[in-house]
Amino acid sequence: MIKASHFSLPDQNGAMHTLTEYNGKWVILYFYPKDDTPGCTKEACSFRDNISEFTKRGITIIGVSKDSISSHRKFADKYHLNFTLLSDEHLETIKAYNSWGEKKFMGKVFSGVLRNTYLINPQGKIAKVYEKVNPLVHSEQILNDFDSIKVKK
Repeated sequence: MIKASHFSLPDQNGAMHTLTEYNGKWVILYFYPKDDTPGCTKEACSFRDNISEFTKRGITIIGVSKDSISSHRKFADKYHLNFTLLSDEHLETIKAYNSWGEKKFMGKVFSGVLRNTYLINPQGKIAKVYEKVNPLVHSEQILNDFDSIKVKK
């Protein structure tokens, strides 16, 4: 397993978060393109709706995009999101987690945030990587995978 890259980013309320403050905990670090867009909203609301299942398993959810703190606050307030959203306007953490790259939309090619998720174990190592996730089923997929990972240990 590869060690997860360190980060130090502000959340939707301006408070700073670092990876080291989550030592000893399971973390879902998920990267998404943009606040309040259809796919990103579905993904965030799915995490919100399943928060009790994640909490029961001792998993902390953290979303990351390049949107501003104020954009995150509006998004979190509008959809009553019950987890942390981090703002990475300088793309440092997004790039460190290979979540910036080429995208295609309506025949145009551009660079943007890729919809990737990292399951980080309590020792700060990446236990599983999800790339190009389907926002409609992603949180359930993680819960199922987590249960199998825990059974193997």
